[in-house]
Amino acid sequence: CRINAEDPERNFAPSLGEISTFRLPGGPGIRVDTHIYKGYKVLPYYDSLLAKVIAHGNDREEALIRMNRALFEMRVEGIKTTIPFHREIINDIQFRECELHTHSIESRALNEEEE
Repeated sequence: CRINAEDPERNFAPSLGEISTFRLPGGPGIRVDTHIYKGYKVLPYYDSLLAKVIAHGNDREEALIRMNRALFEMRVEGIKTTIPFHREIINDIQFRECELHTHSIESRALNEEEE
């Protein structure tokens, strides 16, 4: 999962500011590549990528369980991030059953607007 300084509720608009809380996930099968830290200032001059969280397991289901746990443990506060978006997608039944396509996110947003 690419953790970005973006607000999914505002069409992934950039989220700028200072990171007030920062906690990395860990455990078996979890790897995190990042450059951020508590007090890091997210500025508008660079790409919004904050971290990459990688989960590995014996099979897809184990990797998804580990990723879900890692995203639950990860804390980046002071700015909006894509962490809640990733958690929502990982727990989505269509994602779990591999029934997504390249327009799934857009279609989902349109369906939510109609409700």
